[in-house]
Amino acid sequence: MAIKVRSETRQRLISSIKRYFEEDMEEEIGDLKAGLLLEFFLKELGPSVYNAAIGDAQAHLQERVGDLDGTCYEPEFCYWKR
Repeated sequence: MAIKVRSETRQRLISSIKRYFEEDMEEEIGDLKAGLLLEFFLKELGPSVYNAAIGDAQAHLQERVGDLDGTCYEPEFCYWKR
């Protein structure tokens, strides 16, 4: 599954990469190089980040589902309590 970002997000990411190079690497790069670097990050690093996020979401959901008995339990046949 290829990780895709919206056009607006892509432009903001490219701007961020260019700024990083200018401020931290003291080197200017153009839109093309920044875009290629972004594509590399999305293809090479993106799946690892995505898989970690999915694992975190699954763990959170499993924890919440495991707690259903405690939070969603309603005692039965309680009208005639003695």
